[in-house]
Amino acid sequence: MDRLSSPDELERVRKLIVKNRDPNKPCLSICGGTGCHAFGSEKVAAAFKQESKQQGLEAKVDIRTTGCHGFCEKGPLVVIKPENIFYQRVSVEDISEIISKTIIKGNIIDRLLYADPNTGKKITYEHEVPFYEKQNRLVFGNNGLIDPVAIDDYLAVGGYTALGKALFRMSPEQVIEEVKKSGLRGRGGGGFPTGVKWESCRRAHGDTKYVICNADEGDPGAYMDRSLLEGNPHSILEGMLIGAYAIGSHQGYIYVRNEYPLAVRNTQLAIKQAEEYGLLGDNILGSGFDFNIRINKGGGAFVCGESTALMASLEGKVGEPRTKYVHTVEKGLWEQPTDLNNVETWANVPLIINRGADWYAEIGTANSKGTKIFSLVGKINNTGLVEVPMGMTLRQIIYDIGGGIPSGKKFKAVQTGGPSGGCIPENLLDLPVDFDELTQVGSMMGSGGMIVMDENTCMVDIAKYFLTFLEGESCGKCVPCREGVKRMRQTLTDITDGRGNDGDIELLERLSATLIDSCLCALGTTAPNPVLTTIRYFRDEYEAHIKDRRCPAGVCKELITYLIDDEKCPGCGLCVKACPVEAITSMGKRKPVILDQDNCIKCGSCYDVCKLDAIRVE
Repeated sequence: MDRLSSPDELERVRKLIVKNRDPNKPCLSICGGTGCHAFGSEKVAAAFKQESKQQGLEAKVDIRTTGCHGFCEKGPLVVIKPENIFYQRVSVEDISEIISKTIIKGNIIDRLLYADPNTGKKITYEHEVPFYEKQNRLVFGNNGLIDPVAIDDYLAVGGYTALGKALFRMSPEQVIEEVKKSGLRGRGGGGFPTGVKWESCRRAHGDTKYVICNADEGDPGAYMDRSLLEGNPHSILEGMLIGAYAIGSHQGYIYVRNEYPLAVRNTQLAIKQAEEYGLLGDNILGSGFDFNIRINKGGGAFVCGESTALMASLEGKVGEPRTKYVHTVEKGLWEQPTDLNNVETWANVPLIINRGADWYAEIGTANSKGTKIFSLVGKINNTGLVEVPMGMTLRQIIYDIGGGIPSGKKFKAVQTGGPSGGCIPENLLDLPVDFDELTQVGSMMGSGGMIVMDENTCMVDIAKYFLTFLEGESCGKCVPCREGVKRMRQTLTDITDGRGNDGDIELLERLSATLIDSCLCALGTTAPNPVLTTIRYFRDEYEAHIKDRRCPAGVCKELITYLIDDEKCPGCGLCVKACPVEAITSMGKRKPVILDQDNCIKCGSCYDVCKLDAIRVE
C-alpha cells in the first residue's frame, strides 16, 4: 500500500475496501481478547479456519478474530454476522456443527445460545442478550467488528476520517473548542476537562510539546484500557493524532504495562500500519503536519499511573511523583509542555470530531458527558466490560446488565474507582453514576473498576485488602503515604485478627485526614477512601470486630469457628476428603463427622464442598 497523500485518497481507499466486502457474506466474529484467550479462543479460531478450508468455504465465509466483546463470563464468544447470532462458550468440538448447521443450513444450535439466568429463556441474537441490551457501546462497539491487526477493518468503519476532517477543515483552535464544547472529561480518574487541558498545553511556552497516552492501568479488577488497546488500537492513535495537531505536538508516547503483551503487540502493529499508510510520520495525508508515536513499556508500578511519576519513568528515572504546583501542561516530560490522557479519553476524540460536540453533549448528565466503560467484576452473574451512558444508576448496571448476585445471595456493596475509590452500600443503589455523584458519597469514578460484593464479604477485610495493595505500591517518597498507609493497614490487621481496641476507628479517621491533607500524589490522598466509606456505611461491622470479637460475614479467620450441625450431617465424607490438614474424622456412614477445632486452620474447604448446610460459621 502506497502512502495516502490526501483525505480524498483516504476516502477513495475506504470506499474501495467497503465495496469489495459483501455485507451479506457470513462472517464469524471470534472474540480475541485476553479473557477469551484464557478460554481457548485461539484454538477455536484456528479450528474454524481449518474446517472452512476442508469444506471448501474459504471464499464464502469470513473468519475474523476481533478484540474483546465484553461478555468475558461466557467466552469464547462467536457472533455470526450479518444475523448477529450469539454463541457462547464455544469449544473446538463445536466448530464442525456450527459450520454445517448454522453457516450452511441456517439452523440455530440451541445449546450454544445464552440462557437468561432469571427466566431460563434462550436468546439467539447478540443485541437481545440482557448484558448488551442496555449498553451504549460508542467507544467499545467496534471491538467486535474489526480485526485489530488489520488497518483496512478500521478504515472500513470510518477510521481516520476524523483525522482528515481535523487536519483540513478545522484549525487547532477549532478542534480544541469542539472538545471543550463536548464536555469530555478525562477517563483516567481525575475527570479534568480534556479540552481545557489541551488549550492550556497549546498556550504554554515551550519549543517542544508532547502528548502521552496513559495505558498504565493497574487497578485490581480493571481492564478497560487493556481491552481497547488490544481490540481497537487505531482509535487511540487517531485520537492522539487529533490531540497532537490541536496542541502543536510532533511526538507522542504510549506508556503501557509490560504485563499487557497482546495490547503491546497489537499497538505496535497498528503504528507500523499507520506509518505505511501515511497516517503517522511526516507530512500526514499531505497536510504538512508531522507526528510520531513511540511505545514505552512500564514495569508494573501502580504509582506510575500518576502523571508526574509516569513522566519520570519515561525519562529513565525512578517512577516517583513530584509536587503539583508546576502543572505538566507547562512543564512535564523533559520540562516541556505535555498533555497526558488515558486510553479511553483518546478513543472518544474521533467520535466527537466526526459526529460533533452537540451530539456528544446530549449523552450523559449535566457535568459528565458521554459514556463510560466499566469492568464489572466480583460477586456478579455477568462479569465483563460494560459501556453505559453517564448517569445510569448502579442498580441498572448491577442487576439489568450484570444479572444480579449469584446463588440468590444478597447484595452488600459495590466498590468503584479501584483501590482509591470507596464502597457504596445497598441503600445507594439508585445513585446515578457520574463523576460528581460518586464523589459526593465518598467514592470516585477512577478509571472504571466496579467490584460487586455480596453478603459474605467482610467490609473491614476489604478495606485491609486495598490498604495492603496500596502499601506495597507506594513509592515511599513522602512520609505521610509511606508511614500512614502502613499504620492504617496495621490497625486494620489488628481489628481483623481480633486485636482491635476502643479508639481504633477514630485512629483510622485521624490518619485518613492526615493523608488527605499532606500526601504528595493521589495514591496517598485517596488511599483512605476504602477505609472511610466502610466506616461510614458499615461502622457496625467494625464495632462487632472490636467489641464482640466477631466477624459478622464469617471471613476473618481469627474471629470465626466452623461447626458441624449433627442433625444435617449425613456423614457423606466430602468434607473429610476436602480438609487439607485432616482435621475432620469420619465416624461411619450416616453418622455426623467430627471436627477437631485444635487442628482446624479455618481454610473453609469443608464449608465450600458441603451442599447440605451441615457446616456453619460462627
